[in-house]
Amino acid sequence: MRLLFLSLFGVALGAQPVTNAANHSPGSGPAKGHLIVIGGGAVGQAILDRFAALAGGLDAQIVVVPTAGEVVPPLEHHALKRHGFTHLVHLHTNDRKVADSAEFVAALKTAKGVWIDGGRQWRLVDSYLGTKTAKELDNVLERGGVIAGTSAGATIQGSYLVRGAREGNTIMMAKGYEEGFGFLRNVAIDQHLIARHRENDLVPVISLKPELLGIGLDEATAIVVTGDSFSVIGASKVAIYDTNYGVGADGKAYYWLQAGDCFDITARKKQSCAPPAGSRPPAR
Repeated sequence: MRLLFLSLFGVALGAQPVTNAANHSPGSGPAKGHLIVIGGGAVGQAILDRFAALAGGLDAQIVVVPTAGEVVPPLEHHALKRHGFTHLVHLHTNDRKVADSAEFVAALKTAKGVWIDGGRQWRLVDSYLGTKTAKELDNVLERGGVIAGTSAGATIQGSYLVRGAREGNTIMMAKGYEEGFGFLRNVAIDQHLIARHRENDLVPVISLKPELLGIGLDEATAIVVTGDSFSVIGASKVAIYDTNYGVGADGKAYYWLQAGDCFDITARKKQSCAPPAGSRPPAR
């Protein structure tokens, strides 16, 4: 377990944290639209197919946000292009004034889907949080669209942001970089979970902030959120961190979900799965 971020709060490992929340606060997803939250790594066909279905097909207007990365790669090399999407537009700036302009957000006003690439979370915060761009992202969901994000693009979708520090991505809690876009409320999201041995990194965060639901995703794995529920798709697993869960029989302060599992974010429990959003009913 990493200790670096704890020094920011003067909390020693094993100390009893002080919090103003005795019990958890109900988490929730977007009232309309859909989210796809991806744990990084290779994005498999099942995830890309679900994104296409929720966006309305491969010809849907899609906005790609590469801002978390250090460079902006050509769109012809993007996974969405290789998958067959035909109408892709880059949306990128490091200037908050530009991000707050009507001209910059024009593409978002007609987009059916948005894809937020990985990189470093703080770049997304510095460029977009509190601007017209963030507002138009909300409006994509309000119109029934889909927002997907991988790695940093996954974490930014929660209300509480982890790994946002400019100094490095091993710092879990960084003052000034603790607010995400909030598509998932009262939720903190981590990624690359098993691949980078991060399974325990959310444990002290949720201990300090028990009002939060923690969701950790391994690579090539995603949750598809509709309303206050999600389903798991992809090749690996998703960890759930909940102070009400405590410690399991295996001694771990989290438990696993896998592809095919569904989860109620507000009730914080597994549930039966409804037919996937964007899927077609069986032919008669």
